[in-house]
Amino acid sequence: MPTDCIPFKNTGYFSKLICDYLAEAKTLKPFYNMFPKLQNFEAQIQAKQQEFTNQSRKVLVNALQQQYQVFETSELTDTNIALLADAKTFTITTGHQLNLFTGPLYFLHKIISTINLTKQLKLEYPEYNFVPIYWMASEDHDFEEINYFNFKGKKIRWNKDASGAVGELDTNGLQEVFETFSKELGIGNNAKQLRQLFETAYLKHSNLAEATLYLANALFTEHGLVIIDANTKVLKQLFIPQIKTELFNNTSFDAVTKTSKQLSLVSDSYNIQVNPREINLFYITKGIRERIVFENDTYKVLNTTLTWSKAELEVEVESYPERFSPNVIMRPLYQEVILPNLCYIGGGGELAYWFQLKANFKANNVVFPILLLRNSVLIKTKQQAQKLEKLNISNQDLFLKRDSFINKKVREISNIDIDFSEQIQHLKTQFKDLYDLANLTDKSFVGAVASQEKKQIKGLQHLEKRLLTAQKRKLKDQVQRMTDLQYQLFPNYSLQERNINFSELYLEFGDQLIPQLIKNLKPLQGEFLIVEL
Repeated sequence: MPTDCIPFKNTGYFSKLICDYLAEAKTLKPFYNMFPKLQNFEAQIQAKQQEFTNQSRKVLVNALQQQYQVFETSELTDTNIALLADAKTFTITTGHQLNLFTGPLYFLHKIISTINLTKQLKLEYPEYNFVPIYWMASEDHDFEEINYFNFKGKKIRWNKDASGAVGELDTNGLQEVFETFSKELGIGNNAKQLRQLFETAYLKHSNLAEATLYLANALFTEHGLVIIDANTKVLKQLFIPQIKTELFNNTSFDAVTKTSKQLSLVSDSYNIQVNPREINLFYITKGIRERIVFENDTYKVLNTTLTWSKAELEVEVESYPERFSPNVIMRPLYQEVILPNLCYIGGGGELAYWFQLKANFKANNVVFPILLLRNSVLIKTKQQAQKLEKLNISNQDLFLKRDSFINKKVREISNIDIDFSEQIQHLKTQFKDLYDLANLTDKSFVGAVASQEKKQIKGLQHLEKRLLTAQKRKLKDQVQRMTDLQYQLFPNYSLQERNINFSELYLEFGDQLIPQLIKNLKPLQGEFLIVEL
């Protein structure tokens, strides 16, 4: 399987913040603990081992075993769950929303990065155990973000009136989605497997959390993946101290606000991803997930009649911790409290908001994890690779924006030279002599010489542009073949992994898709991977 790599900064699809992090810029060091290098995990292991108690491990294992009771699991997944009771076992975690049928392709890349890092760490630190974790964002309530996936240029959407935590949504209405998707799949064994996978996941489970757990387990259980739905009472009991701190001290608001200001001072190009509230918790019950606010000496839940005094709210937290749901600021803290976690693997947007959180972890006396950018991958078929070679399109060419791509390729395939840079340079040399002459005769003419130089250079640039446009028309068919191929690999002029669903590739590669990606993704490599399957 041919592979190639491109530095993330050369792709044009990653922010300055992420590129600076990958380059280990000194100005970013205050916003994270340790950079993701194999040798740095030893110190992270020691720090987490001191923090995470055996009692927390026992609670975690019991919660996972309860959660998996109705699901068939592999021996490796069962073993990994049991190993979490051992003080020498640690987790590597990624998280993702409960997108319909996994959503964008990078769902696979996230989880495979996580699985592969655990394998690499086991080789480096054989005395410890490492378990890959997929954290289901079952408490999110933005249904519009997750109720669809893209398939062959079409949006397969689940239309439903929804409120509250998405994990608790019933799967009513997905029969119609299944029928639509089933028709689009066509015939063949791979289509049959996808059809069966969707049907079992969404038509034979009662809510979205169970459906997603089944689906992720079906795809990755043989690789030992452990899936966690943290929206449970027993796990949130471990988080009670942090819930109280958040409700009564505004800890995260103060810490994250200060960090965000510091981060924005490092570079104007660093976009602040999340803005903290005074209280960064929701109150969650059936069909409801609303913000908790403190107004007029009273704690209340927005858009409800629920109110408490401070003493009453303390009782509510102790009695019903499952009703308190962390927002984007608090969710990472909750994750690190209930897992013996060493590293969080996420996309660029996720890591960007994690950089705002280190001070809040310190304020809550919780170890901050290593942050690792997930693998990004462009997958080509053999047929696409052959066409690219025939058209002399390099991997670097593919990452160019459309206009730059067309201009570059037209210049390359044209039988005439459309680069006027030599002529422009020659013109500038001629005008240098005119400047010298003007300075010797009458300096008032220097401005006139400069004006004429600018005019003639602009004229040459205009001629070059017109010639390029004419050649584009002449070479229209070749240009069309090139742009069509680029669009196949960069649908909607964006990264493949952010657009298409894994099912498109599964139709082509079947049950070899995931094993081949596991074989090729290297989580600590730090470059964008191009793979020919």
